[in-house]
Formats: sequence, structure tokens, C-alpha cells
Amino acid sequence: MSKPTPSPREPGFDTLSALRARSGSTDGRGAGDAGRTQRGAAYREAMTTHPVENVWDYPRPPRIEPSDELVRIELGGEVIAETRASLRVLETSHPPTYYLPREAFRDGALTTAPGASVCEWKGRAGYLTVSGGDRAETGAAWHYPTPQPGFEALAGHVAVYPGRMDRVEVDGETVEPQPGGFYGGWITSRVTGPFKGAPGTRGW
Repeated sequence: MSKPTPSPREPGFDTLSALRARSGSTDGRGAGDAGRTQRGAAYREAMTTHPVENVWDYPRPPRIEPSDELVRIELGGEVIAETRASLRVLETSHPPTYYLPREAFRDGALTTAPGASVCEWKGRAGYLTVSGGDRAETGAAWHYPTPQPGFEALAGHVAVYPGRMDRVEVDGETVEPQPGGFYGGWITSRVTGPFKGAPGTRGW
């Protein structure tokens, strides 16, 4: 399959300037929030240390790689998870999915939810309800209790749908959810598309 050519009108095509424009910021921080200063500095530092990746250069089957980026998740006005020890799952046409160690979540943030799904490479996934403050998002996270061979590193890790959280950050930058709502990829200025998930991309 040839690599689609991105254009500014295609779903998933994001430049750093576009991300900053949507956030109302020129330096990667949300306006009016002094508490994000340190994370904004981490974001700017990350921009100089991590090369920009095109998701069409990712492999299939996907690859797992460790990340020391600062990942932070907020729900219900509370920080429910924070870590520098996540795993990125990289698959052709998809923005990375970040898996956090379960111990990165505060006590009580994760409870078992109904439902399951099967990935041809990673195995059978179970779903979790994510709770924070006065909010509870059923099935907003998933994990692989017994991953298939080659993906054992995902055991004990949890991924969340960023669009169902108040805010998800990677090195101080607000994450945008993968288009379409079905997949759980995290879009940052570190990656370029176009991304699978929007209408018309099912066959990618």
C-alpha cells in the first residue's frame, strides 16, 4: 500500500503551529495556567530531543518501545495518573497508543468494566472504568491481562481513550484523540499523518 500524501485538509494532518493555535498558546502551554509552567518547559525540551515521526513509517505488526516522556492524565478535575515509564505501541497509519503502568494510576481510579475485544497481535483485551473526582467513564481504558507472544511487555499496563478524559498530556503538550472514536491513539506534534480512523480510512 502506498503512503497517502497528507494535506492540511485531511483528517489527522497536524503541524506544531496548528496544535498551538488550537490550544491558544505559542509555547505549548494552556493560557492562564501558571501551574503548567514546568510541564510546558518539558514540552519545549521534548521538541528538541524527539524527532518528528510519520505514522506510515511505523511497522505492522506493531512495535513496542519504552518512553520516558512525562505522561499525565486528568479526569473530574483530578490528576489520576502520572508516569515517566510508559510504553508506546506503534502501528502503521495509527498515532501511538501509550500504555501506563497500572501503579501509575491513583488508588481507585480503575475498576473492571464489562466487555472485551480481541487484537490479532496483542490478544484479548479487557475494559476498565476510569474514575476521577465526580466523573466515571465506563470502558474508557483497556488492558491485556495475558498478551500474546511478542507483546508480553503490555502485561500490567493500561491505555486510555484520551478523548474521554478531561486532559491528557505528554511532556506538557495536550494530546488530541485519534479521529473516529474507535481507536485509542494519541496525537501530538511529535507525529504526522494522515491517521486512520476518520471516515474513508477504514481500508488503510
